[in-house]
Amino acid sequence: MSEQLKVPTMAEYMAEGKQPEILFWVGSAGSYDDRAKKITKAFVKILNKANVDFAVLGTEESNTGDVAKRAGNEFLFQMQAMMNIEVLNAYEIKRIVTCDPHSFNCIKNEYPSLGGNYEVMHHTQFIKELIDSGRLTLEGNTYKGKRITFHDPCYLGRANSEYEAPRHLLKKTNANLVEMKRHKSTALCCGAGGAQMFKEPEKGDKDINVLRTEDALEIKPDIIATGCPYCNTMMSDGIKAKEKENEISVMDIAELIANT
Repeated sequence: MSEQLKVPTMAEYMAEGKQPEILFWVGSAGSYDDRAKKITKAFVKILNKANVDFAVLGTEESNTGDVAKRAGNEFLFQMQAMMNIEVLNAYEIKRIVTCDPHSFNCIKNEYPSLGGNYEVMHHTQFIKELIDSGRLTLEGNTYKGKRITFHDPCYLGRANSEYEAPRHLLKKTNANLVEMKRHKSTALCCGAGGAQMFKEPEKGDKDINVLRTEDALEIKPDIIATGCPYCNTMMSDGIKAKEKENEISVMDIAELIANT
């Protein structure tokens, strides 16, 4: 029997004249991609467990416009952003949490100039806050002794200098955290950013995600941890290309924490 997850919408909160503690920005991947939906559910499970008062926009949430902007369509980006900002401001949203570093970066750094000013957090930062304040406790033996390596998402790490929150959480699982040679500020991109996710790679010797997977395989992990739905797809594809899917799993930090 699947457990019931409570996911209230902003419209429902508004109808009761209440304001949630955070707005959970699900993002396109988390809404439509089957693999990423599991990350969304894991994060909701954590929010429910910690009794966090949260809401989602539901059908009122539209694409942030990040992909359009990266692909060079500034006009489409501004249209999409303005639509979202109008909705967010009408609901008087203050804090936004998302599992997608692309949405995180876009809303945090690119919405303010269009009139959207919010406190924006990546889900690893928010989960760390929940643990630090004692609202979430981990038993922490599911991954004891497992070798886990963390692949830094570009838009969380190099673009926003957040390297510690994800690693802090991984240590809380009692796993053995091992670092790839290229990590933190020298980490290699998974190959999906800048709208590359939606096109075939140019001709070359090797796909970036395969190269990045080789970085991980060098240190023989049991699990590759990610903090981004796109990285998750790219690393999973890399593991498949290397025919290692029976030995190594690719999991988002939210999934690891939800299972801990």
